[in-house]
Amino acid sequence: MQINESHSKKTEKLITAGALIISSVAVMALFRTAILPAQTRQEEVAKRGAKVMPFDLEQTTHVFQKLDDGGLQKVVVKDPSNKKQIALIQTHLKEESEKFRRGDFSDPAKIHGEDMPGLAELSASARKIDVRYTALPDGAQIHYTTKDPKLVTAIHHWFDAQLSDHGHHASGH
Repeated sequence: MQINESHSKKTEKLITAGALIISSVAVMALFRTAILPAQTRQEEVAKRGAKVMPFDLEQTTHVFQKLDDGGLQKVVVKDPSNKKQIALIQTHLKEESEKFRRGDFSDPAKIHGEDMPGLAELSASARKIDVRYTALPDGAQIHYTTKDPKLVTAIHHWFDAQLSDHGHHASGH
């Protein structure tokens, strides 16, 4: 009887240890699945962004501020003495603001994908959005305003997508 109890306890311990190992592997797999797609997407967005945006993402920060009537998008340098990056930001955002006024959101689509949240609505209704470019001492900004609540929501969704895709290169207020 004692041999069977000892054997039974060993079997129970082995089953428990096996279950713990399987559980640990499953948790690690879930954690990896949850983390890696975001990192991989951000890396992919950074690669595509380098082909569209002339400034260096590592030397700049995208700032997205949602407003009641739209939003404010800024790109600023981390080092205010970096005149080269400031000039690249200003040239790029000025060109983008002119395209956005015409409903041309092809550059964000190239970076973030055609199915980017808010993009279709913004492209289709660009004439209902006031797009204003402003040069800043440390970069530039684009101010988007509209009286259409659906477009305000589209701008906010578009900002959220950019915040997510740009990761540590972006901040939101």
